[in-house]
Amino acid sequence: MGSSKKKEAATRLTLEGELTIYMAAELKEKLAAALQAELPLEIDLSQIGEIDTAGMQLLLLAKRECVARNKSIEFLAPSQAVLDGWQLCNLSAEFGVQTDAAG
Repeated sequence: MGSSKKKEAATRLTLEGELTIYMAAELKEKLAAALQAELPLEIDLSQIGEIDTAGMQLLLLAKRECVARNKSIEFLAPSQAVLDGWQLCNLSAEFGVQTDAAG
């Protein structure tokens, strides 16, 4: 449900489909493998159609592990489902997303 590709300056992990409890074990393995590289990590979230709290926990785990390893992480092009999940759980700021308080 995802692929890992290396660019010249970062390891990119593209996640697709569901980022839910049903895919958590598989996605955790992919994240762990991507974290092993010494390059910064980019996680492309543009193809996520559904996310639940287990999916958000995996993204928080990836961020925490990168911080612990003194490694940068960037979440690229979060889909509307991801943005909605982050906003619902009040995590937008944690992932560096600015929200419009009036909207």
